[in-house]
Amino acid sequence: MPAEADITLPPPSYSSDVSLEETMLRIKSVRRYVNKALTLQQLSQLLWAAQGVKAPDNRRTAPSAGATYPLEIYTVIGNVEGIDAGIYKYEPYNHSLSKKQDGDFRQDLSAAALGQQSIMQAPFAIVIAAVFERTIGRYGQRGVMYVHMEAGHAAQNYCLQAVALGLGSVCIGAFDDGEVANVLKLPRNEKPLYIITAGIPAE
Repeated sequence: MPAEADITLPPPSYSSDVSLEETMLRIKSVRRYVNKALTLQQLSQLLWAAQGVKAPDNRRTAPSAGATYPLEIYTVIGNVEGIDAGIYKYEPYNHSLSKKQDGDFRQDLSAAALGQQSIMQAPFAIVIAAVFERTIGRYGQRGVMYVHMEAGHAAQNYCLQAVALGLGSVCIGAFDDGEVANVLKLPRNEKPLYIITAGIPAE
């Protein structure tokens, strides 16, 4: 049964020993992972990279047309130290997680993504969803394009951050929208756009 519980994430780091150029050189799609838990700090850093707040005026790490911020980030957790398996929603303004469902839903999410095994192997995956009305309300139908651009910005931030942490990731666009929405129990106005995994590369 869905439960609401806020989990404060560790503060993100704002520096790294890995240069941006090195992350761009090393980035690639990784679909096989070591069966090892990730840490809460790693999860925290990845979520902040995708949609974290970076300034007192609540600007985020990924650019947003008109600061309308249509994206919502969910994480389907199976194997992260210090946190129970479940589906959580990322709350960027206080850098926390809100639990939506208990249990390991990686298999369900994999089935909704045409059986892609990387979701099953990864300690967790995020789902980027969007409330299109936030941006369409300001820019009309052109806002649809802006939302998709923003999802790309967030995804690239996440994947580059994964490299800097010594992790691998893969972006997944092949899935049944309705089935993913059912697994996450998304509100009707939220549409899934992207699934992205993260884990320690097996190769």
